[in-house]
Amino acid sequence: MAGVGVRLLRTRSFVRAPIGVFRARLGLLFGGRLMLLEHTGRSSGRPRYVVLETVARPSRDRVVIASGFGKQAQWFRNLVADARCWVSIGSRHRVSAVARVLTLDESATVLDGYRREHPKAYRKLGGLIEEATGSDIDQVPLVELTLRS
Repeated sequence: MAGVGVRLLRTRSFVRAPIGVFRARLGLLFGGRLMLLEHTGRSSGRPRYVVLETVARPSRDRVVIASGFGKQAQWFRNLVADARCWVSIGSRHRVSAVARVLTLDESATVLDGYRREHPKAYRKLGGLIEEATGSDIDQVPLVELTLRS
């Protein structure tokens, strides 16, 4: 089953489908579990969009996301180059935010919480990440987004 999931995650039309929902200001349909990240292309300087699952929501103004495809994911590389971004999540639309890559210790703490709160999702996500990248879920980089009110 994980093979199908990996193929879907590599299918552009599938992963881009929810972007229109967020642009229509209907992100609340995803209940805060998914978010739209708008970031700037590090070479082009053009706006780029990706919908990601949240790993943790430590507070209303902080969201943690995982780069399931590792440090080579384009959105991750773009945030490393320019940490300024915009987030649409729940009823909040295009809120200015700043990204910060978590340390290994911070990541371990967040993933432990995710494992306890969502054991089934953790197992499924772990399987997808391992199949897609050959890396363990505990090795993926996590990014904290601090939203500005």
